[in-house]
Amino acid sequence: MAGFQGDSRQGGSLHGKSALVLGGSRGIGAAIVRRLAAEGAAVTFTYAGSRDAAERLAAETGATAAMTDSADRDAVIARVRESGPLDVLVVNAGVGAFGDPLEQDPDEVDRLVRINVTAPYHAAVEAARRMPEGGRIIVIGSVNGDRIPFPGLSAYAMSKSALQGMARGLARDFGPRGITVNVVQPGPIDTDMNPADGPMKDVMHAVMALKRHGRPEDVAGMVNWLAGPEAGFVTGAMHTIDGGFGA
Repeated sequence: MAGFQGDSRQGGSLHGKSALVLGGSRGIGAAIVRRLAAEGAAVTFTYAGSRDAAERLAAETGATAAMTDSADRDAVIARVRESGPLDVLVVNAGVGAFGDPLEQDPDEVDRLVRINVTAPYHAAVEAARRMPEGGRIIVIGSVNGDRIPFPGLSAYAMSKSALQGMARGLARDFGPRGITVNVVQPGPIDTDMNPADGPMKDVMHAVMALKRHGRPEDVAGMVNWLAGPEAGFVTGAMHTIDGGFGA
């Protein structure tokens, strides 16, 4: 499968490309699936507990839904391997574990690390084994990888900061093959996990330059650009999209 050697405007910027989105049934992931499919990519996406949402999204977009537990390293590796040579890998699956670190359940923190750190690393490495020159690896991180404005975010922020080092390192490792590795770092985005009308909205908006939540489609737009032909010289970088939350 050919890599990105130029702009494939006819039929969409990703026409003829193969993409896998880990964690694509809801929220930001679903918006990414819709955008990549609209740009002409053949998209497979994974889900864990949202079967109905996944089936609806697959029917809507023509994408393929595949149940995969991102907490299971071997299942993630198998899913990437079974997806064949990929032009684009997007790792969106993630969980939060918030609260006083002195009181948090250690098992909950370990599960967070498996999903937020271990799965992205092994997925990226497995994808790179057969990814063509010009391939794209994109991981969804968080602005909390850079800034922790409130207590109770230690474990979550740790996992998102780990993605930064991973992306920088893999960008070096895969650069000779023309494969780019980037992290997209959303701030407050209107999803089930962080609704625009949630109890923390006023606190978050108070420190933002744009006094509102972003939309999942905003993040999908940035992912689409990084996946496309115009971003071929962008790698090992953090791309923050947070309405000025960290400004």
